[in-house]
Amino acid sequence: MYKELIINDSGFETRVALLEDGVLTELYVEREGEADLVGNIYKARVLRVLPGMQAAFVDIGLRQAAFIYVDDVVAGFPPDPDSAVFGQLEEEAGEEEGEWVEEEGRTRPPARKKAPIEDLLREGQEILVQVAKSPMGTKGARVTSRVTIPGRLLVLMPTTTHVGLSRRIEDAAERARLKEALTAAIKEPYGYIVRTAAEGVGADKLAQEVDFLNRLWKRVLERFRRSGAPGLLHMELSATLRACRDLFTHEVDRLVIDSLSGYREIREFVEAYMPHLVDAVEFYDDPKPIFDAYHLEVEISRLAKKKVWLKSGGYIVIEDTEALVSVDVNTGRYVGKGDLSETILKTNLEAVREIAYQLRLRDLGGIIVIDFIDMEKEEDRDKVYQALINALTRDRSTTNVQPMSEMGLIEMTRKRTRENIMRLLTETCPCCEGEGRVLSKKSMAHNIYREILRRAQGVESGRLAVRVHPDMARYLLEEENTNLLWLEKRVGKEIHIQADNGLSQEIFDIAGALGE
Repeated sequence: MYKELIINDSGFETRVALLEDGVLTELYVEREGEADLVGNIYKARVLRVLPGMQAAFVDIGLRQAAFIYVDDVVAGFPPDPDSAVFGQLEEEAGEEEGEWVEEEGRTRPPARKKAPIEDLLREGQEILVQVAKSPMGTKGARVTSRVTIPGRLLVLMPTTTHVGLSRRIEDAAERARLKEALTAAIKEPYGYIVRTAAEGVGADKLAQEVDFLNRLWKRVLERFRRSGAPGLLHMELSATLRACRDLFTHEVDRLVIDSLSGYREIREFVEAYMPHLVDAVEFYDDPKPIFDAYHLEVEISRLAKKKVWLKSGGYIVIEDTEALVSVDVNTGRYVGKGDLSETILKTNLEAVREIAYQLRLRDLGGIIVIDFIDMEKEEDRDKVYQALINALTRDRSTTNVQPMSEMGLIEMTRKRTRENIMRLLTETCPCCEGEGRVLSKKSMAHNIYREILRRAQGVESGRLAVRVHPDMARYLLEEENTNLLWLEKRVGKEIHIQADNGLSQEIFDIAGALGE
């Protein structure tokens, strides 16, 4: 598979597109003043402890207070870095390597029993935290004191002494070699995860990254001791450098960027950390916009569409709600050539590939419910379920898929750490206020008639002026003309319809008094 990273750096906005065989599969957007906060480390002050929720609100210097759960609190962290117990705050003995999972450069530890939140935190206490989820809408950031600092080859975990490897490194001999090399390089009582990019890398490179991450962590601790709360201690890399660190691997054939300053920054980063990939970095200097040259703007414009057509003529509908994401599968124009069960199975299997692609491209997360077309045969349901599992293997975010129910529903979860791309690119409609629908013209016409009947008696003039949206004005004067004439006779006044572009379809104004 031919993979490319295409980066559009316009100064006010950075867009990173991952293409697989020319198809857009992942998109990251970072705008000036709206940098992603995931990975940032802060010195925070506890604002309020909530025993009933086993959580606490903490101030990290943002407009909204951040939220930390009891499972994300490490007792006594951070301690004195000169302490003999530093890095051994919690017992990790007996944990199997396979329980640790690499997730976008971070790790998720196995669950363990915790002391109650009120025994771990108190109001006014200053603690070190890292952003695990960026603020989303009205929700503040979610933070954790289980700090993880990702490097190019390794992830440093200063709150544990565990050593693990990415599950994507499958060769047993290579896993053993990497673990042995890492164990020999460890000089501090910290934990580490070997990232997928370390496959085939020599022991000296691993040792260099261990030293680099250790020095970086000690600088964070030094800033924690010297700075006040709240305060930023460590900022994650920019979107372009994150793309280099997390996406630009031996599997990616080339990286193209249209900013000269960004190109130089990336070249410097690549020369320092992955010199074998220097020749794969290219500067795009054509006058035609880079995303136009790769036909990406059209694909991006489709991200806001709920309906996605399948090649067969079927389609899926994606609804991103407050609580979950729902996906509905329909046959649409596809009628098939065989019997009904074959038509349904083919549509569902085609939908599986598109759903997995759209979840990854739109970065949809949380609870996801997929309503497939009903299938009578259990073996067909199993085929669709297994096809979905296989289609999600390319997704770097962690997913958990439940078997299909007899009603044709599949429930799944997908890890989410930031706002999905649709919510970043769009905003709530000012007319429907997010409802997705507005009152029909006939319903609005009847609302106007009722309001005229209420107000006509209080107007001395023999004329009523009704200001409405231009579409409503045409509807009233053309299709509702008979009803308007009847209404004029009933109230004994002339009704004058005026078009006003400044009004939405659900707003009207009668005789200068605003109504809805």
